Amino acid sequence: MDIILWPFKWIVSAILWAFHELFTVIGMDAASGATWILAIIGLTIVMRTLTIPLFVKQIKSMRGMQELQPEMAKLQAKYKGKTDQLSRQAMAQEQMELYRKTGSNPLASCLPIIVQMPIFFGLFQVLNGVPNAAANNEGILVLGNDKVEQFNDASIFGAPLFSTMLRPGDGNHFATILIAAIMVVLMSATQFYITKQLSAKNMSDAAKQSPMYRQQQIMLYVLPLVFAISGINFPLGVLVYWTVSNFWSLGQQFWVIRNNPTPGSQAERELNERRAEKGLPPVGKTKEEQEQEIEAARERAARGQRQQPMGKKRQKQQNKKKN
Repeated sequence: MDIILWPFKWIVSAILWAFHELFTVIGMDAASGATWILAIIGLTIVMRTLTIPLFVKQIKSMRGMQELQPEMAKLQAKYKGKTDQLSRQAMAQEQMELYRKTGSNPLASCLPIIVQMPIFFGLFQVLNGVPNAAANNEGILVLGNDKVEQFNDASIFGAPLFSTMLRPGDGNHFATILIAAIMVVLMSATQFYITKQLSAKNMSDAAKQSPMYRQQQIMLYVLPLVFAISGINFPLGVLVYWTVSNFWSLGQQFWVIRNNPTPGSQAERELNERRAEKGLPPVGKTKEEQEQEIEAARERAARGQRQQPMGKKRQKQQNKKKN
């Protein structure tokens, strides 16, 4: 595992070193917890910026998967009860053909997380190794022994940045537990809101009838629980990275839902209402197309109008009035 993570640990240590140097050059204390927290936030911003193209691909793939749900339901009904190998192969081939037509990939939705996990574990190992490296007057890859010593001395409200809820170190135990608990709650709450926001507002009505929607409802409660359980084992510095990353995801998701929602979703209807207030056409349509539709609707309404039939008595009365 160490060999696999070595390149990622090197990247993490290099980015931390660069941001730490930047903040100390502008006058911040090299051993201050604030300096190292800003360096970790800088690492988070760099990594999340680099994964933006993967996020865009994830959004496109997820929308393609949502559009496919009616077709997938038909396909599952077609092969329902057929468990022989040939039927399974045929179903798999038809599924792959549907994915190919829409350019969807079930794994694309996991790409941003897959790419970030090695960096996350690289950061975990770097920060976890700080106490031993400092005790032996050693460096950690790009971080020299002086940087390791400075990080070892860095704390926030008396809680060392390398400490965990289960391993508070020599700092203020209560401060460590309190700060870690606050960040674990923030991580879990933001993850819950991100998943709920995605499933409630940015899925079409058809997609909400699919198995994908039911899976997201399960993940709505499972992921925050996973964060809460695993968070107690992570150093405060790692919790800072994870919390900032979640807030980045929250902002990213909010922008997408507000400005580029899934077709047929509640978010798209809200966007069209805002556009209508500004005199703009619905998303995906030009003003000319909107005017043509309005004109066509008027013509249909005009053709549909017909004179109401009158009884003979009423018709005689109207003829007398004319005469």
